[in-house]
Amino acid sequence: MAGTVIGPGLSLDGELTSQEEVVVHGTVRGTLTSNDAVSVGSGGVVEADVRAASLSIAGNVTGNVTANERVDIQAGGRLIGDVKASRLTIADGASFKRYRRPRQRPR
Repeated sequence: MAGTVIGPGLSLDGELTSQEEVVVHGTVRGTLTSNDAVSVGSGGVVEADVRAASLSIAGNVTGNVTANERVDIQAGGRLIGDVKASRLTIADGASFKRYRRPRQRPR
């Protein structure tokens, strides 16, 4: 059983911090931090920077992701952002796009 569940139809704007697992079936915007796993369900939308032990994505995530262990993008899942993790797996049918930040020209 997950420690924190953001259910379908629920939207959270701001900072979410948890010591336990977080499961997102709704929408989270801002920052999401967990000392445990974070799972984004197929209907879940995360527009936030995410820090967690591990991250599993079946829905949509837009933001920078840092995982101590691994990031798994499942079939149908989509991640747009930078990833820092020991392991990254991208299933067939998943989508991953890295941010392209404009380079600053030297002055």
